[in-house]
Amino acid sequence: MKHWWRHLCGLAAVAFSLFPIVFVVSAAVNPLGTLSSTGLVPAGAGLDNFAALFTKTGFPRWYLNSVLVAGLAAAAGVFLSILAAYAFSRMRFHGRRVGLMSLLLIQTFPQFLSVVTIYLIFARVGDYYPALGLDSPWGLMLLYLGGALGVNTWLMKGFLDTVPKELDESAVIDGAGHAQIFFRVTLPLVAPILAVTALLGFIGTINEVLLANVFLRSDGAKTLAVGLYGLVAEQRNANFGMFCAGSLLTAIPTVVVFQALQRYIVSGLTAGAVKG
Repeated sequence: MKHWWRHLCGLAAVAFSLFPIVFVVSAAVNPLGTLSSTGLVPAGAGLDNFAALFTKTGFPRWYLNSVLVAGLAAAAGVFLSILAAYAFSRMRFHGRRVGLMSLLLIQTFPQFLSVVTIYLIFARVGDYYPALGLDSPWGLMLLYLGGALGVNTWLMKGFLDTVPKELDESAVIDGAGHAQIFFRVTLPLVAPILAVTALLGFIGTINEVLLANVFLRSDGAKTLAVGLYGLVAEQRNANFGMFCAGSLLTAIPTVVVFQALQRYIVSGLTAGAVKG
């Protein structure tokens, strides 16, 4: 027990890390469902907050909207980013350097700075195509795709630059075209960066609340972030239990996506180690 203080510091760090999680779980199973009555050990724990969340709010619809928007936006964003990254990495054309620097420069300005312009644009678009206008999950997904390029393109380009170009030349000798090289040769080799980018995109989209709160107004079109925020925006004390219950359920899609993509990350890293 010579270094007992190290174990003490480790236990303190673990307790500090677990405290927020324990508090949220305790609030979710607290039968009173209020912030003022929540403690680390609730009295008479139950699932009343979960039942109220499904019966008194539009939580099932919010859940479906979030998974749909986050999943499709992440997948489409990764596809657009890898297309742009492939062009910047493998092709030489006028404006290539300027295009790369422009993507990086644009990302220095938060998307929320253009919220007024975005609102006016989608309000006008909604007059002609209501499904892609304001108060629509499809319109929100289109908004997220507007920021798909940028940092992701830079990350993927850096990863693509590490893939030997001799593989492309060998495929060309075998008669493969650009599309065949891209889908059959390049994509399998860059699976790790695709998985990481998809995971980060999914997490960022499903947790995004600022733009979504401005964009979505009706209860049936809200996402989880907007719907749960509305529960505590005006009645924080009364609806805190339902808010924490919803927060726990919101973590499920993220965990599922992580588990689904983890094998691609691990397999890609181990394959690179073997080749090295």
